[in-house]
Amino acid sequence: MFKNRGHFFETMTGSGQVTTGPLPIGQFVQLIKQTVSHDPLFRNQALKGEVTQWKQYASGHTYFSLRDQDGQMSAVIWKGKCPIDPSIKEGSEVVVIATLDLYVKRGNIQLVVQRIEPVNILGELEKAKRLLIENLKQEGELDRNRLPIPAVPKHIAIVTGAGSAALSDMHRLIDNRWPGLRRTVIGVLVQGPRAPQEIVRGLAVTRSLATEKTAKERGEPPVDLVIVGRGGGSPEDLWAFNLESVARAILASPVPVVSAVGHESDVLVSDLVADLRASTPSDAIERVVPSRNEMEFLLDEMDERLKVASRRQLIDCRQKITVLHSRLRVAPLAGLNRAKGEMMRIASRIDRAARQTLSVQSNALARYEASLAAVHPQRVLERGYSMTQTAEGAVLSSVEGLQSGQDIILHFADGSADAQILKTQKIEGTK
Repeated sequence: MFKNRGHFFETMTGSGQVTTGPLPIGQFVQLIKQTVSHDPLFRNQALKGEVTQWKQYASGHTYFSLRDQDGQMSAVIWKGKCPIDPSIKEGSEVVVIATLDLYVKRGNIQLVVQRIEPVNILGELEKAKRLLIENLKQEGELDRNRLPIPAVPKHIAIVTGAGSAALSDMHRLIDNRWPGLRRTVIGVLVQGPRAPQEIVRGLAVTRSLATEKTAKERGEPPVDLVIVGRGGGSPEDLWAFNLESVARAILASPVPVVSAVGHESDVLVSDLVADLRASTPSDAIERVVPSRNEMEFLLDEMDERLKVASRRQLIDCRQKITVLHSRLRVAPLAGLNRAKGEMMRIASRIDRAARQTLSVQSNALARYEASLAAVHPQRVLERGYSMTQTAEGAVLSSVEGLQSGQDIILHFADGSADAQILKTQKIEGTK
């Protein structure tokens, strides 16, 4: 029965060749699923349509179809994955945020819904977001030149929720990568009705901290980098970062701003207007705070390269002078002056190149040394600050955990002193 197999495929394709086949159907469906899963077009899409075939099962899962006059798709809301407005029913017009999925066993394509709202809520928010992005684009704000991120920040301002897990992660990473790096935390609300005005307030504080006047009054370097963001959450939780007031506050910053909101798939307006987008607050620290150990290694490597380059330049000079001397010994008298002139020109160029190389490398080394010196913990102590440790040796960065009568050790630039806690007072809105 398979004698005419080749003729069968030739008939089916019309060309005498089969593109891939024959593939097992399951393998082919898996290929489709992989394609859909990796294409961002099919992930976290905001879609609008009418609810039909609405069924809520005892298992907690909800199945329905989403349709309009031009098309229809099956959809599912898995148990506990998102709240469902009780007003939603058969015939309701809704907006969903959903990801396309393919059930391999049956070859069925469906929408897996992460959020569903009546069209007058989430739909209006998405509409306002798109309008804001379009306006910012027309103003040229999305295509403007971004402020450069400093190679070694001297003072970072962090605008985020006070006491949040995201803030703790950022502190931990900074302490690991560059101990003693100056940072100021402006605690704000990052979700809820008051979040936009709180974030705007926090960014206004950073603008003041970035001025030379305020920095001089506080006895610290001016803020040269701002990180604004929060950990992950639902689209509604993150919506403050899609509002115009927050976007304008970011654009008004005189120093670079990093948008560090804990999300991956959807792009927020704050991401579009910031000077740098980070996928999470931790990612922001890893991208803007260099590793002190790596920097010191780089300095040592540059110093060694400078020494090697200098030695190589001197060796090359000696070799060329030796060659010229050899030429002079055998050259005719008529060419003596020409040879001397050539030797002097070459020696001058070599000397000039060597001095230029040494100058460039020395300047680079001086800049890195200055950056290291500016943020060295000893410099902080010399400006009048102190470092506090418990009697067990733990470094203290907050009044939390301190108790009256507790023994502590105060470290200054020229020594240390034992002390005892009489009273503690925490400043609201700061770490």
